[in-house]
Amino acid sequence: MFVCICKAVTETEVHEHVHDGADSADAIGERCGAGWGCGTCVDRLEEILCAYAERNRTAA
Repeated sequence: MFVCICKAVTETEVHEHVHDGADSADAIGERCGAGWGCGTCVDRLEEILCAYAERNRTAA
């Protein structure tokens, strides 16, 4: 499923960038362009980042 239609970035790709260290919507955007078009995907990027952070907190 696409997270960012403007740049054709998939949810899988976003998860890979977050796993590799992207820690903000801007950091994801620097890697793949998501969030740097119309901006409607920024909320979803933030949701993915929050979910990743929560998983890491509960795993620790």
